[in-house]
Amino acid sequence: MPRIIESADSGCCELAECIAALGESGFEPEDEASLAHAASWLRRLGNNRTFLGDIMLKRLAERHREDPEQSAYGPQVIMLSRPSGDFFLRANIWPSQDEYMFRASGGGTFVYGVPHDHNFDFLTVGYFGPGYWSDYYEFDYERLHGWTGERAELRFVERSRLEPGKLMHYRAHRDVHSQLPPDALSVSLNIMHMRPSQAWFDQYRFDTEKDEVSAILNHGASEIFLRIAVALGGEEALDLAERFGGHHPSDRMRLVAWDAQAAALCDLAARDALWRRAEASGNRMVAMEARARRAALQTA
Repeated sequence: MPRIIESADSGCCELAECIAALGESGFEPEDEASLAHAASWLRRLGNNRTFLGDIMLKRLAERHREDPEQSAYGPQVIMLSRPSGDFFLRANIWPSQDEYMFRASGGGTFVYGVPHDHNFDFLTVGYFGPGYWSDYYEFDYERLHGWTGERAELRFVERSRLEPGKLMHYRAHRDVHSQLPPDALSVSLNIMHMRPSQAWFDQYRFDTEKDEVSAILNHGASEIFLRIAVALGGEEALDLAERFGGHHPSDRMRLVAWDAQAAALCDLAARDALWRRAEASGNRMVAMEARARRAALQTA
């Protein structure tokens, strides 16, 4: 489960101080000194009981006319800083089942009941309310190939709550959690780590009852571009998809390349032949997904 970071620091800081301190030294979670530095500043920001309310009031008064990047992350997120260097800060709002936003949108909008890992490290602290619950697991990311239905070998750790003041380090590709609604409206503060290669490392959704990988969550713009390019036609796009399917360093992009080619074929026999080639392409993840695609064709 995420690493609990003990800190008795009773100091308090403003948001701008926190951002400046992190900007000077950066945030590298694999370095203990950098991790401790970031955690201490998040603790101090969490001790400031008024800064977030002030920000929310200011944005309401401005009717959200600020830079759209400041509110573009999601329906429950308040961006506290621009992505800069290797980090950014955000606040997350976690509604309980009694909140109107939960009843109107459903739990899936807030990623409740969706067991998943992360392809990035982040620090989080309980800021307001009792805090969301999570069922926590751990897994071996390096062992997985990532096809749908692959055995995950999740190791259940515990169910616990992000209580007020609790400071945790979620470790990329190790910690898995299935979040559950808090008992009352809650807010957490996060320092998110970023690196340029992050998007190419898969983030998984899991079926904990079957102990399987159920989906890859972090599809990117390059995959969409390739699908559209192939769908619009042209030998150059098909040639690119063929090359990506056989040699791209990302297994996920390889599979997208095969999917794009298959979508351009109307004949079931031609699709079956394509997926036969994909099975023999030398990539374990693609081969297993290709086998499933062929099986689906048999029942079409």
